[in-house]
Amino acid sequence: MSNISNSLKKLALQKFKKNFWGVFSFGFIVFVGLVSIFAYVFAPDNSQYANQMHLSIHSKAPGFKVEMLTIPSKVKNKQTAFGKIFFGIKNTDTEVPISSYSLDTKNLNYTEYASDGLEGVEKSIPLSSFYSTDIKDFIKEKSFVFGTDKYGRDLLSRVLVGARISFFIGFVAVFISLVIGILMGSLAGYFGGKVDAAIMWIINVTWSIPTLLLVIAITLALGKGFWQVFIAVGLTMWVEVARVVRGQIISTKEMQYVTAARALGYNDFRIITKHILPNIMAPVIVISAANFAAAILIESGLSFLGIGAQPPMASWGAMIKDHYNYIILGKPYLAMIPGLCIMSLVMAFMLIGNALRDALDVKS
Repeated sequence: MSNISNSLKKLALQKFKKNFWGVFSFGFIVFVGLVSIFAYVFAPDNSQYANQMHLSIHSKAPGFKVEMLTIPSKVKNKQTAFGKIFFGIKNTDTEVPISSYSLDTKNLNYTEYASDGLEGVEKSIPLSSFYSTDIKDFIKEKSFVFGTDKYGRDLLSRVLVGARISFFIGFVAVFISLVIGILMGSLAGYFGGKVDAAIMWIINVTWSIPTLLLVIAITLALGKGFWQVFIAVGLTMWVEVARVVRGQIISTKEMQYVTAARALGYNDFRIITKHILPNIMAPVIVISAANFAAAILIESGLSFLGIGAQPPMASWGAMIKDHYNYIILGKPYLAMIPGLCIMSLVMAFMLIGNALRDALDVKS
């Protein structure tokens, strides 16, 4: 039996490898996953939430460059290396975009950057404020590949850090939906009768409420926040898993190997977990990929409505909310870039779901 199982797995893997879009989507998802985990390593602005604001350079086009003066702070950063890599640096230094600077014996004189042909404010700072005699260590040209948002933050950094929420909400939501959905579907399908009727009543009631409204209600009950959204989305996606598992168990529980397990005296828990569930996981895996994509869209919608991840936390949906009016103001890229990120990640999960469905289809 184990040899047959292994051969079916190898056959499914071979079929999946032949699907170009499935393999491409898998590689893209792995890439986004690595970027989301190590976002602060790749981001040009590695401060917490990539939240360094420079209002004088707001809404600049992609490729914009400016000289940035860093004024050191006397407050020491006591973060660990682990915290800096995975949670960003608690930046206490002050960054000032400048257009020109000059030195005298005691002071650094600089002119703050001003757009639209305006003259910036001239200021000076004592050289003793810097811990190095070479002032060029504190004045460097900074490039913004995707430009800046309306608060003057690096858009590329915000996109990279925002990938973390959109990516991990899928994992958390799918995990919650699988735990609840498999449990409820297994009980309804295996035992039937009043248990099935009661669980199906709960499923139908939950199914009848629009998903977004149900997520909003749960979010408001739990409170606005990062983990609250994850839990709320997961609690609304289990019904699809439960219906699929219930239907599969109803058609499987009368098969010969289940009857043989009952005859050998195995208890119901072992029959469900060891004999039935491993044989019906193919459609569950496919629906999980679809739920992954749906969770990303729901989170983006919640962030757009302002009840998802809260500022200053970066989120693709919140970035669209902040900049959708720029579409008619001649700077559509501010909203289109995070929108394209959402679209590409959702498309990747849908394509890998289709590839898994074809690979796990024993009839083909």
